[in-house]
Amino acid sequence: MPRVSGTSISSIMQGEIVRAFVPHRLPPAEPALAAESYEDLHRIAELALARLSAVAGLVPSVDWLLYSAVRKEALLTSQIEGTQATLTDLFAQEAGLPLSNRDDVEEITNYIRAFRMVQDNLRDEHGLPLSTRLICDAHRVLMAGVRGKDKLPGELRRSQNWIGGSRPGNAVFVPPPPGLIGGLLSDFEHFIHTEHSDLPPLVRIALLHAQFETIHPFLDGNGRMGRLLIAALVEHWGLLPQPLLYLSGYLKRHQEEYYRLLSSIRNQGDWEACLPSNAHGSN
Repeated sequence: MPRVSGTSISSIMQGEIVRAFVPHRLPPAEPALAAESYEDLHRIAELALARLSAVAGLVPSVDWLLYSAVRKEALLTSQIEGTQATLTDLFAQEAGLPLSNRDDVEEITNYIRAFRMVQDNLRDEHGLPLSTRLICDAHRVLMAGVRGKDKLPGELRRSQNWIGGSRPGNAVFVPPPPGLIGGLLSDFEHFIHTEHSDLPPLVRIALLHAQFETIHPFLDGNGRMGRLLIAALVEHWGLLPQPLLYLSGYLKRHQEEYYRLLSSIRNQGDWEACLPSNAHGSN
């Protein structure tokens, strides 16, 4: 039977009636996720992560590897949102050299600061757990002094937003109304901190990422925050000992298909869909 992953609510935006999408809480149900749809891919992914972890132990300097990996992820996740800076620009800024595109580079360095803040909290037994509060704190760092600095950094949105299109009436996607964001993030937290023995950590991370992008709790910076959560959870749940994986490179190469699959979750309840096999082979 087809799965319904949420409900639509009619609202008026800029004089037009639009349908805002409100996702059901995780995990997907009626029917539940089909384990056979992801078991093989999950096994391949876990083996790849194990190889990455093993290779990291063979390099002369794991600190240099981490330095590069974190900056590569910061660069690529920012480029998905249109930032034009390069890795050379980032290194130049860190060396104190003058730059003509300092604003773009600052977006990248803000991501590094936000990620480090989340990482420090999750590593510290007295730090904040992964929660709405920590996500908002990280968002405040991410948006400080860059594009979007006037769009309530660190605060959940208080107005309706939309994705794609020139106006609400022709938007590609309309996220939940602002009054529902707090409750949706509370359910989001509950899923993070509740044991789901039937769902492997990688699958849970994928579900959480898609759910965060659907909730779209901020006026700006949602994509970068959603990808930051992937990197944080991969380490926090012990899939890698350090943040060695920069997944945004893969998402950037398959950006159109990535967005299409997010839409298929919302429109058809198709959580099991994945990129074609030839896409997996291109990495």
